[in-house]
Amino acid sequence: MLVDDHEVVRKGLAALIEAEEDLEVVGEAGDGAEAVRLARIFQPRVVVMDVRMPGGGGVTACRELRDQNPDADVIMLTSYSDDEALFNSIMAGAAGFVLKQIRGRDLIDTIRKVAAGQSLLDPSVTKRVLERLRKAKVDDRDPKLSRLSAQEERILDLVAEGSTNREIAEAIHLSDKTVKNYVSSILSKLEVQRRSEAASYVTRAHARTSHAED
Repeated sequence: MLVDDHEVVRKGLAALIEAEEDLEVVGEAGDGAEAVRLARIFQPRVVVMDVRMPGGGGVTACRELRDQNPDADVIMLTSYSDDEALFNSIMAGAAGFVLKQIRGRDLIDTIRKVAAGQSLLDPSVTKRVLERLRKAKVDDRDPKLSRLSAQEERILDLVAEGSTNREIAEAIHLSDKTVKNYVSSILSKLEVQRRSEAASYVTRAHARTSHAED
């Protein structure tokens, strides 16, 4: 089953898959909620699903779909920079995670491997997933920090170093407005009101971690 909010993408993937004698597209969905509903009807063996979609999104749909049909394996499609979606999709039970730049033949091979029971990750993102999982174990001591995405963690470290939004934007090649939005999200997740409080929070957390390792 194919799940993507762009019809052109779905039709292109369908044509690619239907050209294979051993593969059949049993259904298509344009959002997460529709995917869960149709999966209940069609009982697909493999679901190829975009991460970013309306109707709950691919991560939520993956989790719900797997809950109702554990035999269905989900391959998530995403961009390289989407660390948060990557981590959340794997935690939701995705069997494979491939980049949207993947070649058609490679995607077909991935579908076959997942259908055969293999769990796959794109080699270029495997290292990042493992690093995030290892960090999650450390952040178990501080649940607020574990709420942050990889990009938010990087920005928080720069905030703690005293960098302004403009300096942070120049350092990581983002707009001032985007950095401001990230900072607002960080403050919300850490449950603090000011940048100085966030800086103090992460500094204390790093100190606790260093002390525990000693």
